Amino acid sequence: MRTRAEERWAVPVPVPVPDAVPETLPVPDGRRVDLWLLRCPEPGAPTGLLAGQGVPDVLDVRDVLDAAERKRAATLRRPADRALYVASHLALRTLLGAYLCVPAREVVLVREPCPGCGGPHGRPAVPGTPPPLHFSLSHSHGLALIGVASVPVGVDVQRVPGPGTVDACAPLLHPAERAELDRLPPGARPGAFAQLWARKEAYLKGIGTGLSRPASADYLGADTRSRPHGWTVTDLPRADAHTAAVAVLGTAPPAVRRLPVRLTSPHRLTSMHQAANDHEPTDQLAGQPEGTHEETA
Repeated sequence: MRTRAEERWAVPVPVPVPDAVPETLPVPDGRRVDLWLLRCPEPGAPTGLLAGQGVPDVLDVRDVLDAAERKRAATLRRPADRALYVASHLALRTLLGAYLCVPAREVVLVREPCPGCGGPHGRPAVPGTPPPLHFSLSHSHGLALIGVASVPVGVDVQRVPGPGTVDACAPLLHPAERAELDRLPPGARPGAFAQLWARKEAYLKGIGTGLSRPASADYLGADTRSRPHGWTVTDLPRADAHTAAVAVLGTAPPAVRRLPVRLTSPHRLTSMHQAANDHEPTDQLAGQPEGTHEETA
């Protein structure tokens, strides 16, 4: 008879198709940013992408994800959230391996010093002084976005929230941002808020603070001339009722490559319960906008 932890992890999870990413990728040079967009189906949803590809029916996540990632996945109560988290982190490591010319399971990630206190719990990074590349990861309600660049970068994707979420979160914004939202008709506010919040989180992840820095501290509204100096923040086209943005260190607009990653049909993840035995699932999303399932990468 299976334990509760084993039951929790006996959930079909979509994973990236291994041959969807080239074995090697050039690190973006200059101002280019590579953006990889993943669409993750609900657990158990058939996709039919595996026919004839010879991908094994069982993926042992311990071969790729590290202990911290497995522990974080163990805290996510909803199967769809775990599916997206695991799939996006597998994709991230697959991509970083291609850029660094190493197998995904050999990708080493470290934590940068915290910009606030200097402790070893800042954003994830690849080791090196300077590092060979910079990356950022965001995921929200079935979509994940990964950005890779040769300079500090932040990305964010947000599902457009309901009016109640906008009303609850608006007081957290910069005063000029709140004024912009107040001038919009009610039907336009959720989309505008989602785009604004995507810009804000992309920038905060780019500078390395994430939401430990107050959301009201920086203006990321519609007036590009009033946004933080030294950074370029670009809105990305909407997809699947989501908004997205990328923030890059520097003042020239980035040249963006959008590279889709396919997902396999769902597979059962094995052995993850060993990372979760002592971790009851908890909801990590309290106090954040409705569309945010966020990483500090």
